[in-house]
Amino acid sequence: MKKNNCRSNCPLSITLDIIGDKWSLLIIRDMIFMKKKYYGDFLNSSEKIATNILSNRLKSLESHSFITKTKDSNNRSKFIYQLSKKGVDLFPILLEMILWGDKYNDNSSLPSEFIQKIKKDKDKMVHELLNSIN
Repeated sequence: MKKNNCRSNCPLSITLDIIGDKWSLLIIRDMIFMKKKYYGDFLNSSEKIATNILSNRLKSLESHSFITKTKDSNNRSKFIYQLSKKGVDLFPILLEMILWGDKYNDNSSLPSEFIQKIKKDKDKMVHELLNSIN
């Protein structure tokens, strides 16, 4: 694992130093909810991440053990990005962030049914997400 150059030993500060940028959690979101796994998949996200930023964030997420990068056995010129256990452990945090963002954004793009499903049983949603990636 990459040595952290963090501002302090505060757990929140350390977390923000690693994944608190504008793009890292969106990449992880896409891996969880949109099942994206190839470099080109991430470029097609609605937020339109630049290629240099995407490359940098994928390297950072890999070096901090949130994701793994392996050659695609069906196409040796492509790599597959997958969530590690550490990346999967972000599921509950992302769900809380989704709920917070929906609560304070009148223009949320998520269907209300999805939000209600999270609110009704967050643990079940985490379990379903875990099963969908295994």
